[in-house]
Amino acid sequence: MENAMNIDHAKSISMLEILEKLDIKPHKVTESKVLYSSPLRKEKTPSFYVYRKTNSWYDYGEGAGGDLIAFASHYLRSCNEADTMQDALRWIKNMAGDNYTIHSLLIDVDKHVEEQPGLILKSKKTIQHRALVLYLEKRGIGLKLAQKHLKEVQVQNKETKKNIFALGFANEDGGYEIRNPFFKGSLKPKGITFIRGKKPKPDGIHLFEGFMDYLSAIHDLDGQSFEEDTIVLNSVSCIKQAFAYIHNYGYKTAYTWMDNDNTGRKADIILGEFFKTEDDIRYIKMNRMYAPHKDVNAWHMHKHNLTL
Repeated sequence: MENAMNIDHAKSISMLEILEKLDIKPHKVTESKVLYSSPLRKEKTPSFYVYRKTNSWYDYGEGAGGDLIAFASHYLRSCNEADTMQDALRWIKNMAGDNYTIHSLLIDVDKHVEEQPGLILKSKKTIQHRALVLYLEKRGIGLKLAQKHLKEVQVQNKETKKNIFALGFANEDGGYEIRNPFFKGSLKPKGITFIRGKKPKPDGIHLFEGFMDYLSAIHDLDGQSFEEDTIVLNSVSCIKQAFAYIHNYGYKTAYTWMDNDNTGRKADIILGEFFKTEDDIRYIKMNRMYAPHKDVNAWHMHKHNLTL
């Protein structure tokens, strides 16, 4: 029997070397990271990063990342091949061959997802900036509802020293999702947002990808929260953080409001697998309600004849 490659051994092999063997060329190389077009899908703008220090990767278009084993599984899946742990290890062994570079640091990849760097929170206050109010109106979100959940924040880019006024949506870890008509980013740390429902100890939980979708969904409830609790993921990369809020809490129904795209479908698969491990949770995917629109906000805007 051929010698199998163990997990720690596989994680230690250089990501950069494997991508080179796949004939995937970098678009930009810096001391800390290397940018590629994603090997997992077709894209016009490169969004696949390999971080040198941690020997990890993150695909911002997919909302996925990890170590070399995680990459191998995603890559095999994108090629319609079997993608179990053993399949990934076998693929890495075949790709690496006998001559390969060992990376010096073994990591827990879930702890090394790098966010958009360089933003500093300068101030936060009630939403007043006219441009932000107009942006909300174009999205179909009333100011009263927005002021209940969002702040007007001023952030500064550490590299350019440029100040940005934007809407800020706080998460449970002290970070913010940042949005204005021209900018979309995050202020570290990245995390989910938990919103308590109107009903004490509810039997349901709603999960949204982003805060615009959540605000769109409750807009027609006169801006009131759901009876049930809500988790806004703020990125599908945060999906595992939601599990701790759901596990053994006693929810009977989970409603997922994921996007109608590949990322949303993959998120629903991950959530579906998790819900199978929980006792008596009924899993309801809401995305058929707003198809063929990409997400809840696009559906909401369509209903109200709005365009950006």
